[in-house]
Amino acid sequence: MADEAVCVGPAPTSQSYLNMDAIMEAIRQTGAQAVHPGYGFLSENKEFARRLATEGVTFIGPDTDAIQAMGDKIESKLIAKAAKVNTIPGFDGVVKDAEEAVKIAQQIGYPVMIKASAGGGGKGMRIAWNEEETREGFRFSSQEAASSFGDDRLLIEKYIDNPRHIEIQVLADKHGNALWLNERECSIQRRNQKVVEEAPSTFLDPVTRRAMGEQAVSLAKAVQYSSAGTVEFLVDSKKNFYFLEMNTRLQVEHPITECITGLDLVQQMIRVAKGYKLQHKQEDIPINGWAVESRVYAEDPYKSFGLPSIGRLSQYEEPVNLAGVRVDSGIQEGSDISIYYDPMISKLVTYGSTRDEALRKMEDALDNYVIRGVTHNIPLLREIIVHPRFISGDISTNFLPEVYPEGFKGHLLSTGEQRELLAAAAALYVAAQLRSQKFLGPQRSVEIDGEKVVVSGEWNLASALLPLTINGSHRIFQNYYFNMLSPCVQFKVRVLSKLAASLSKHMPEKIPEDTSSILRSPMPGTVVAVSVKPGDTVAEGQEICVIEAMKMQNSMTAAKTAKVKSVHCKAGETVGEGDLLVELE
Repeated sequence: MADEAVCVGPAPTSQSYLNMDAIMEAIRQTGAQAVHPGYGFLSENKEFARRLATEGVTFIGPDTDAIQAMGDKIESKLIAKAAKVNTIPGFDGVVKDAEEAVKIAQQIGYPVMIKASAGGGGKGMRIAWNEEETREGFRFSSQEAASSFGDDRLLIEKYIDNPRHIEIQVLADKHGNALWLNERECSIQRRNQKVVEEAPSTFLDPVTRRAMGEQAVSLAKAVQYSSAGTVEFLVDSKKNFYFLEMNTRLQVEHPITECITGLDLVQQMIRVAKGYKLQHKQEDIPINGWAVESRVYAEDPYKSFGLPSIGRLSQYEEPVNLAGVRVDSGIQEGSDISIYYDPMISKLVTYGSTRDEALRKMEDALDNYVIRGVTHNIPLLREIIVHPRFISGDISTNFLPEVYPEGFKGHLLSTGEQRELLAAAAALYVAAQLRSQKFLGPQRSVEIDGEKVVVSGEWNLASALLPLTINGSHRIFQNYYFNMLSPCVQFKVRVLSKLAASLSKHMPEKIPEDTSSILRSPMPGTVVAVSVKPGDTVAEGQEICVIEAMKMQNSMTAAKTAKVKSVHCKAGETVGEGDLLVELE
């Protein structure tokens, strides 16, 4: 949508979006007067802000001192303490090595959180419950931190079990004025990365909200902050809250704050950068209605709640025709999802006068979202927002592992839903057979196990979406080549003649592969390290290799105790999903 675009380099981020020389050259070519750094990459890099200032270009964000102070988790915690902000017990220095990490963790008491000092976005973070996990966490976190931020320093702090992740949006100008723009509840996470967010939170009362807001503003003023920023807190069951970190940039989830306050945060950032005073006072900031954001990712939700998926978007339709729906995306039909960047496809936002209304709109929006060519997490998102525990507001950062202890398995069809699905498939099959014929009346009657099911709708077989009415209830299905229907969650449905059905029992089924003796890559990525060689004996659970995908490092382990027969990968290689890595005897 930009009027002008400049290529800043090849796909690897170190050669493009993290390449300051290339970006500075793009600024010179275009004559840009100011730079908005977005959400990631150099958005919290003090050196980038300094170089812009040297060139006389305005950085649309805070000054370098604030970026440095809040971008370093160690320094930010010390400043927060001095500003009378509640902080989590922990070690304030830099952890030198794995053994020191173990010693510190024992002093603090398990569980502990090992995190990158310069980090953000869930990168370089690990929870450790014992010595072994502390050593492993130190190694992975430092590697991820170096890869993502070019800074491998780590800190350790007490991990608060079953916390809520609630953050306060702040806005400050260059004249000493600062506001808190209410909170966002970001507790639905996987691997410390947010999945579903909402504003406001169901948990906070006005007194706690004000206390958190005032502490957030106090911290912003302590570092002479100017621009939009976010102060993140962990909140326990008794509404005690603790400073987590401050993000000195625009947050991915900022649209839900815009929905409930009516403020355009990017516009406010540009005004502040220009030197204007804030237009509002604290008493002017409302909470009007409710907003929910679902992060739509190109990933497989059935693998660890979401391992990355790559591919080309062969079909893509956003549900922007629905009222109260906003979609922020950076892709379109035909776009490639690659291994080089975060797998987020879009931010799907719904807004209503109440939380119930916002959630109903989210359900409709997810049902009407068409994404083909990559695996996506819409099935998981939809299950979350209709889950009774989520609807009741009984959530924490442990929501997903607690609700799905065996991992996400998809939607389980009730008897009625199964009947509706079969009836819709049968009716669709008939429509496909009769597509060359003209017939009156779109209504069809299907008999299933003696039950009559009436299906009606506009049978447009060229459309990806099929809005149907089944026994008087409105349903949205998605049409996959006439034999797969999906009410948000995908199910294979085959329609066979009576003869074909009777013969299908004689068709041999493919025997599943013995996965205990082989290790295949669960995702596309790059091999960071290989820990074994042919002839080695490995124990069950022992690390065999490490795969990095979308800036996250994943340890691949042995499924059983065995001898290594062959190794089919080496460090630095790119692997695809399903590629053979190691064979065991």
